[in-house]
Amino acid sequence: MVAIPASFAGAAPFACHPDASRGRLFAEPDHAERTAFQRDRDRVLHSTAFRRLQYKTQVFIYHEGDHYRTRLTHSLEVAQIARSTARALGLNEDLAEALALAHDLGHTPFGHAGEDALAPLMAPYGGFSHNDQTLRILTQLERRYAAFDGLNLTWETLEGVVKHNGPVRAPSATLAAYNARHDLELDSFASAEAQLAALADDIAYNNHDIDDGLRARLFTVDDLLAVPLVGPVFQAVRQAHPDLEPGRLTHEAVRRLINLMVSDLLEETRRRIAAHRPASAQAVRRLPQPLVAFSESMQANDRALKRFLFERMYRHYRVNRMTSKARRVVQELFALLHAEPQTLPTEWQRLAGAPASPATARVVADYIAGMTDRFALDEHRRLFDLHERT
Repeated sequence: MVAIPASFAGAAPFACHPDASRGRLFAEPDHAERTAFQRDRDRVLHSTAFRRLQYKTQVFIYHEGDHYRTRLTHSLEVAQIARSTARALGLNEDLAEALALAHDLGHTPFGHAGEDALAPLMAPYGGFSHNDQTLRILTQLERRYAAFDGLNLTWETLEGVVKHNGPVRAPSATLAAYNARHDLELDSFASAEAQLAALADDIAYNNHDIDDGLRARLFTVDDLLAVPLVGPVFQAVRQAHPDLEPGRLTHEAVRRLINLMVSDLLEETRRRIAAHRPASAQAVRRLPQPLVAFSESMQANDRALKRFLFERMYRHYRVNRMTSKARRVVQELFALLHAEPQTLPTEWQRLAGAPASPATARVVADYIAGMTDRFALDEHRRLFDLHERT
C-alpha cells in the first residue's frame, strides 16, 4: 500500500482518496512511492499532447508575442490555482492538479477558431469537440506504453475530465462509445476536485485574458472601470498607487481579482459543505447541485466579465481577422487530407481508410487537432505552396 502524502493527511471525508480509487481500465500494480493520482498527474505532464500546448493558441497565435498566454502557460496557471484551493478545502491536491493539467489537451491549433472549423466538417462523421478530443488523447491517441493505448488514467481522473462542467445528459458518440466500455456515471456530478479544477479554469482565463487584452491594446483600463468587481479593483489600485506604471497597475489589479475570486469560492464552498455535510466522494456526486461554487454575486460578476471580454476581446476585429485566417487553414487542410489521404504522413496513412470515408475523416481530425499552431501553418505551406519543399 502506498503511504499517504503529508499534504493529504488531514483530507476531508468527501475528498477522493487514492486508496479508494476505482482503478484503471487496464489493471496495473500500485507504485511503492506514488499514489494513483500522482501517477496520473505525472503521465499527463510527460505526454506528447501536453508538450504541444506550448505552441497552441489561448487567444493569440503563438507568433503574435512572447508574453501572451498559450494553452501550456494557461494550464500551469490553472493547476496552481486548483492545487492551492484543493489544499485549503482538504481535497486531493494531486487529483485536482492532474485534472487542471489535462483539461485543455484536446484543443486544436488556433484555439476555438480551429474547433469552430473542424466541428461542422466532422458533423457527418460523429462530430468534434475539444472535450471529446481530450478523452480520445487520454484513452487512445497517446501511444507510449507497451500494454495499452492512451495513458490508462484512473477512473476518477477520466470522470473529472469528462464531467468537469457537470452531468452529461446527452453524450456525444465518442463519449457514449467509451462509456459503454468504461462506465463513468455520466448522469451524476463529478468529484469535488473536478468541480474545483473547472472553476480554477474560469478564474485563470478570465483574469489573465484581462492582462493579455490590455497588453494587446484591445481595450484600456478605463474601459474596464464599468465592469462589476473589476472596475472597483482597478480604481482602488489607482487610488492607492497613483503613480504606478501601467504594467504594474495591471498585475496588481489582476492579483487582487484572483484573490477575491478564490476567497469567494472557498467561502461559498465551505457554506455548501456545512449545509450538505457530504460524507464521501460518492455523496458529492449524488448532490442536487455542485458542492464547489462561487456565490451568486460572484457568479454575476463572472458573467459580466465574460460578456465584456467576449465583446471587447474575443470579437475584436483584430482577433476576428486572425481567427478567420486560422479557420481557413484548418478547413483547407481537412478538405485536402480527407480527399487525398495518401498525402498524410506514412504513420497516419496506415490508420486512414478510403478517400473521403468516415474512417479517414476521424484520422484527419485527430491529425489536425494534434497540430500546434506552428506545425499547422508549416503543413499548410507544404501542401499548398508549389515552391515549398514537402
